Amino acid sequence: MLKQWVILDRDGTLIKEEHYLSEPEKVSLLPGVVEGLRLLANAGCLFFMVTNQSGIGRGYFSELDMNAVNDRLLEILDAHGICMEGIFFCPHTPDDKCDCRKPNTGLVVQAARKLDFTMEEICCVIGDKRSDLQLAENLGCNSVLVLTGHGREEKELCGNVPCVVDDFFTAAQLILENGWMEG
Repeated sequence: MLKQWVILDRDGTLIKEEHYLSEPEKVSLLPGVVEGLRLLANAGCLFFMVTNQSGIGRGYFSELDMNAVNDRLLEILDAHGICMEGIFFCPHTPDDKCDCRKPNTGLVVQAARKLDFTMEEICCVIGDKRSDLQLAENLGCNSVLVLTGHGREEKELCGNVPCVVDDFFTAAQLILENGWMEG
């Protein structure tokens, strides 16, 4: 049986949106994240995170600052018994025209190499921005837009989005109800 991977956005999806977050003490999980991740993990999902961090490229904070934020997030998840298999980030600005900035698939290609999975094993992308949905489209997989973070205003930019939910827990329920884990 194929492993099933869920690709997660960070800011506004897992944690409270903070403009160019660089301080680990400001990391705060959004409601329903722990319960949703637990529900998916119990169903056999594995997780990794892909995040655009243009604040590095813009000089607002360093890669060390971002790593401290990510480490804090991992500590919080670990305290709840949730394992994140990897974190992949793009430090570039949109003007850099890199292949790793979402919605491009470069970060997922990196993840597949490092974590040893195929694109067919990706079940879904969960995020709060149009770039997350476009990433899923570029990968040929399902997506869920959560209305946390930038989700409400991004929904207007996305047009007809088939899967829009209020929070992460509802996203997890939707993935299981739709049978997306069955590959």
